[in-house]
Amino acid sequence: MVAMLRFFSIPFLLSVLLVFSSECGAVQSQKPNVVFVLVDDLGYMDIGANNPRTFYETPNIDGLADTGLRFTNGYAANPVCSPTRYSIMTGRYPSRVDATNFFAGARAGRFLPAVLNDRMPLDEWTLAEAFKASGYSTFFAGKWHLGPTEEYWPEHQGFDVNVGGHRAGGPFKGGKYFSPYANPRLSDGPKGEHLTARLAEETVQFIDDHQDQPFFAFLSFYSVHTPLMAPRELVAKYQQKAKLSGLENAEVFGDEEQVWPNAKKRRVRERQTHAVYAAMVESMDAAVGKVLKALDEQGLSENTIVCLTSDNGGLSTSEGSPTSNLPLRGGKGWLYEGGIREAFLIRAPGFTTPGNVCDVPVMSIDFYPTLLELCGVAQKQGKPIDGESLVPLLKGGIRIKRKSLFWHYPHYSNQGGFPGGAIRAGHWKLVERYEDGRRHLYHLGDDLGERNDVAEKHPEIVDQMAAELHSWYREVDAKFLRAKPEGPEPWTPGR
Repeated sequence: MVAMLRFFSIPFLLSVLLVFSSECGAVQSQKPNVVFVLVDDLGYMDIGANNPRTFYETPNIDGLADTGLRFTNGYAANPVCSPTRYSIMTGRYPSRVDATNFFAGARAGRFLPAVLNDRMPLDEWTLAEAFKASGYSTFFAGKWHLGPTEEYWPEHQGFDVNVGGHRAGGPFKGGKYFSPYANPRLSDGPKGEHLTARLAEETVQFIDDHQDQPFFAFLSFYSVHTPLMAPRELVAKYQQKAKLSGLENAEVFGDEEQVWPNAKKRRVRERQTHAVYAAMVESMDAAVGKVLKALDEQGLSENTIVCLTSDNGGLSTSEGSPTSNLPLRGGKGWLYEGGIREAFLIRAPGFTTPGNVCDVPVMSIDFYPTLLELCGVAQKQGKPIDGESLVPLLKGGIRIKRKSLFWHYPHYSNQGGFPGGAIRAGHWKLVERYEDGRRHLYHLGDDLGERNDVAEKHPEIVDQMAAELHSWYREVDAKFLRAKPEGPEPWTPGR
């Protein structure tokens, strides 16, 4: 061995070592890829990982949960879509920019809703812009709904590629879930091509084309948002499943509360039996499976972070009421758990342990600092970031520094929900109504369905949580209901 070493010159040996160390360093320092999956209107109880008795079949999402970390108390920042999407992109509470309802959404009730900003400001430093500045290729596919005109669409907010993202919140106005799509950012495929599958295929193609450089791919399904449309063979499958399960003619609706005196009660779905919705869920799950399979086949899974969540709770009180969120109360458009608690999954190789579950309350604002920390991407200084990095929890920790989460929804929802705010601290959750200032207190550890209001039993907790909530209102400059012409003044904090 000594003789062999003597045969080579010292400069030659040093050069070999330098090349070897350089190559190893390149492999070790390669930044992880990110695939973020956002499912529109998916309820917490719609996936098997959260609800083993679900009517729907989600083997690929359940498999993702089994290989990563599943959060049982994951939340959207708002009970409707655009504000939550803003929170994911920025790590900030949407109330900071008055993005408090779905963009272009305005419905009057007893009072006028708060002033609404219907676009994500261009001076926000988005996830995509942060990743792009750090050398990542960035890709967006699907629903955007974060600005009314082209200048606010994904390609102007940090994404190199935009497939299907524009102003609309769904495949509306002549468009649908099958080609032709009537989408200004998506070319039509063969007649009858399925939109959900197409978006997954576009994502897979992007992954295949960018194996040799770090990438950030954001797959934002239009599914499972209305209109309720799905492949016929899957619909037939669930019609048969309902029949064989004895659910075909079962009573599936009950009454939700009246949100104000003399208001019409909303029907709420209490059983998952809708065959078309079930088919939409399964086809979306199959599309997720295509993307996960592509990562496996390309040998990228061990260096790719995968996140999955929804933008609000399942639709259970209007527009077909296709799903049930029970035992969670309410659904999309409501500040109850059914409207804001979400599927919330993160698989981060090297950080997460397969099959682990975390009960710490977390929110959509947390994805931003978490992903940037995991990938070594710097946060741009200037605007406050409200989210907290979840890396300690991904590593198996039991807590993070934050103690409370907040919600602010000064609007009348299309789904029947009332204007209000909420705060969660530990197991306690306070809900405050903006029309008259009424407050409700629930202990989620004992009353997950929020049916037992204990505000009168714990006035000191109500006062403490309301004070913290009001302090947060001031911090984010929250706006509230307005009086109608010649009408009475609505309640506001401090009044």
